[in-house]
Amino acid sequence: MDNFYNKFIGNIYSKTSTKSEVTSQILFGEKFTILNKNKDWFKIKTSFDNYIGFIKKSKFIKIHNPDFKVFSPKSPVFKKINNNFVKTSKYLYFSSTVSNLESEKNYIRFGDNIWVNRRNLKSINYVEKNFKKILKLFLNTKYLWGGKSIDGIDCSALIQIFFKFNRVFFPRDTKDQVKYCKKKSLKKFQAGDIIFWKGHVGLCLNQSKFIHAYGPRKKVLIMGIKETINRIEKTANLKIKKVSNIKNY
Repeated sequence: MDNFYNKFIGNIYSKTSTKSEVTSQILFGEKFTILNKNKDWFKIKTSFDNYIGFIKKSKFIKIHNPDFKVFSPKSPVFKKINNNFVKTSKYLYFSSTVSNLESEKNYIRFGDNIWVNRRNLKSINYVEKNFKKILKLFLNTKYLWGGKSIDGIDCSALIQIFFKFNRVFFPRDTKDQVKYCKKKSLKKFQAGDIIFWKGHVGLCLNQSKFIHAYGPRKKVLIMGIKETINRIEKTANLKIKKVSNIKNY
């Protein structure tokens, strides 16, 4: 049976322990199926990318017909108190989806007295073809293994988030992305080229600049393409495994 995640963001773990590795994250409104249950944990498979892992047991919504998706890196969540919209400490993250249960002023209610500003949303069917616009939202975001939000993101999630926002299938992990992507003939690098190494991936913004969530620098940053290739070869002894292009998918 389908379920929809109704926390603002949650960790997906490799095992039924919060001390185990965080392999990915799940966002508000994300659809998943429960594969197995025990006392405190669900083994799940996400519907968008068929990702399997463990989340803490909780109550989740069964019906979710989203009208909007979040287009800002993180959008404040509000509560309505005495006819005023008061900002809480919670946020919806980029690519989360919400239903329009009620509209007032410029706010959308998407749950029990939880509201979001309409200006941070796009229609659920909106397509953003400008991959640079999306990836640059995450500039200077800290590198976080398993992360997929502005609070922390890893290299493969940075590429996948473009596809997730546009509701186009793309694998979660680098090892699966490199298998899924078609190899292009490499005459020279161009905008949209996805460069894969063993365990790492990033994207060319143009013929000379490259954006990636780079573990050694602990953040998302733009570097020169040649500089990146040389640095990875020198520090990790890795050569390019494959080059593809984001426009092919």
